[in-house]
Amino acid sequence: MNSENSPVSSRSSSLRFVTFVLALALLVVACNRSKGGSQPGTLRVGASAVPHAEILEFAKPLLAKEGVTLQVRTFDDYVQPNLALADGSLDANFFQHTPYLDEFQKSRPLGIVASTKVHIEPMAVYSKRHKAIAEIERGETIAIPNDPSNSGRALKLLEKAGLLKLDPAAGVRATVRDVKDNPKDLRIKELDAAQLPRVLSDVGAAVLNANYALQAGLSAAKDGLAVEDKDGPYANILAVLPAEQNNADYQKLQRVLTSVEVRSFIEKKYGGAVIPAF
Repeated sequence: MNSENSPVSSRSSSLRFVTFVLALALLVVACNRSKGGSQPGTLRVGASAVPHAEILEFAKPLLAKEGVTLQVRTFDDYVQPNLALADGSLDANFFQHTPYLDEFQKSRPLGIVASTKVHIEPMAVYSKRHKAIAEIERGETIAIPNDPSNSGRALKLLEKAGLLKLDPAAGVRATVRDVKDNPKDLRIKELDAAQLPRVLSDVGAAVLNANYALQAGLSAAKDGLAVEDKDGPYANILAVLPAEQNNADYQKLQRVLTSVEVRSFIEKKYGGAVIPAF
C-alpha cells in the first residue's frame, strides 16, 4: 500500500491543515487588535460626540507625550460602540455608565468590563413649553429614553420632581409599569435617547441624557427643570475587554483621563453640566 494514501497519512495532513487554519485565524485576530506598535502605541477609542469625544480630543496631546497615539471614533447611538469593541474594531470605548453596560450585556454577553470612572452627566428634565415643573399640565406627554437602565433613571427623576410615584421595590430598574401614582395623568413616551432633543417641541417635557442635551445646546445646570442628584452609580466609564486592561498604552490613557489637566478642562468647558468623577 502506498504510505501517502494511508489513513494515518490523511489524518496527519488533515491535522496540519486544521493547525494552519487556526494559526491563520489567530493571526487575523492579532492584526485586528494590533495597537500599531509600541513606538509609539496606538489606541482606538469609540465615543459619543459630546462630551466624550471632546474630552478625548483634549487628552490627545497629553497622551502623545506618553508615546501613545489616540484615534477617536465617534458614534451617535448606544449600541454600536460596544459591538465594535467586542469585534476588535476598537480597543476601548467611552460613552456609557456601568448600569447601562450591565443591562446591555444581559442580552449580549460580550465580556466587556467597566474600567475607569471619568465623569458624571446629570440627567435632567427639559421643556420648550414650560419654565418650571409646576407648569406641566394634565395629560401632557413626557418623553424618556427607551433603554432599560436610562428609562428607570428617568422615571426616578420624574418621581423626584413630584410628577409621579413609583413602586418602591422597583429601584433603578423601574419601568412605566411601576408607576403607582400619576396625579396629572401624564403620558410617558419611550424613545431612543438620541431622538429626544428632536421631539422637545412636540412634548410637554423630555428627560435627556447630558451628552444629547449638550449637543442640542442645553445644559442641566442652566436649562434643567429638574436635575438628578450628583451621587449614584451613573459615572461614565472607559470600557474595555479584559485582555486589554493590563495593556501599557491603555493604562496611560486611564491616567491621562483622570489627570488634573482633564479635571480642569471638564470643569471649565461644561460649567457643571458635566462633573469629574475622580
